[in-house]
Amino acid sequence: MMKEFIKELKWRGMLHDVIPGTEEHLSKNKTVGYIGFDPTSDSLHIGSLVPIFILKHFQNSGHTPIVLLGGATGMIGDPSGKSDERNLLDKKILKHNEKKLKLQFEKFLDFKSNIPNKALLVNNYDWMSKFSIIDFSRDIGKHITVNYMMGKESVKKRISKDTTQGMSFTEFTYQLIQGYDFLHLYKEMNCLLQMGGSDQWGNITTGTELIRRKENKKAYAMTCPLIKKSDGSKFGKSEGGNIWLDKDKTSVYKFYQYWLNISDEDAINYIKVFTFLSKENVEDIIQEHNEDRSRRLLQNKIAEIVTIMVHSEQDLNNAIKASKVLFGKSSKEDLESLDEKTFNEIFEGVPSSIISLEKLSNEIDIENLLSLETNFLKSISDARRSLKENSISVNKNKIKETYKISKSDLINNKYVLLQRGRKNYHLVIFN
Repeated sequence: MMKEFIKELKWRGMLHDVIPGTEEHLSKNKTVGYIGFDPTSDSLHIGSLVPIFILKHFQNSGHTPIVLLGGATGMIGDPSGKSDERNLLDKKILKHNEKKLKLQFEKFLDFKSNIPNKALLVNNYDWMSKFSIIDFSRDIGKHITVNYMMGKESVKKRISKDTTQGMSFTEFTYQLIQGYDFLHLYKEMNCLLQMGGSDQWGNITTGTELIRRKENKKAYAMTCPLIKKSDGSKFGKSEGGNIWLDKDKTSVYKFYQYWLNISDEDAINYIKVFTFLSKENVEDIIQEHNEDRSRRLLQNKIAEIVTIMVHSEQDLNNAIKASKVLFGKSSKEDLESLDEKTFNEIFEGVPSSIISLEKLSNEIDIENLLSLETNFLKSISDARRSLKENSISVNKNKIKETYKISKSDLINNKYVLLQRGRKNYHLVIFN
């Protein structure tokens, strides 16, 4: 039995615009639908999870999802939601990006099993590269007027009096090319639905209009709202930029921490958008969360689920272990288990000192390291007092005033972590 796709998106807050008749059509007919992704990077980011999850809900509802990689449109750049023209990418970079992205899509969508609605992946370069400018202008361009294209919000914003950049012809044609993608998939794969973010509505409806004018047939469109943080800032961004799905671009620790640190208000929305939990389960978790928000139940649940989906359960366990290094009980062994990138991310912003590795040829008295060598503590006497109070740790292990630092203390052959009390850290880097 087919699930009600639109109804599922509505309660999750993932429906923005929809062409009349779409819900009725989907409730009665198994349908082929697609979302396009321009391969402008070799990794998706967490903002990409929204359209991916929509495709997954679509597949779970018994319909056939198509992932369209914009090998052709990625060479142009979509003006929707942009104030400046994007840099154009060459074929070699796009090919590399496409290969990496396909592996990420496969974590969420079923492309391989024998189910009748297995996911499909296509690339618009395969058909757009065969078009000459004459053929495209004659066969496609004549069906959509300039007046129609000028009426789109993405175009209006770029050519308004408030902007000085204007809009190139290249970008202006983007909606027509995307519209042709829909027409092509309609003709070749009986694709009747295009989905995307709310900023894509103009491009998507150009496709439905092209199908109507050229084929005299009805096609459908649906968009989801653009996900933002409760403070109005852009979702998926941190101080360091995008939160990527590729662990080489964003470590699993940083990825996990992003979800762990979202606000309560955002968490109430995100548990619906970024998990596949049932409505009943979501409502129960929200209720339990609201009973004692200090436990941050929602944040922990979202961070756990999304990290496992994007990475793995083992990666999640490692991220939790890394988090405990700063905020819980841990040991030297825990520190040594961290890769250097994660180690540096954890202690980013912690005061540090650089000391020549040669000084470890002979052992360094701990009181000298705490004061004279690093200025972590103000003086030798301050160091001695802290040591007697048993408040000093080296690499998370409590030490006595007789302790001497040697090469055996080095983490990753480079670091020694000093700690006073629970929250005062100092990182010593031996070069």
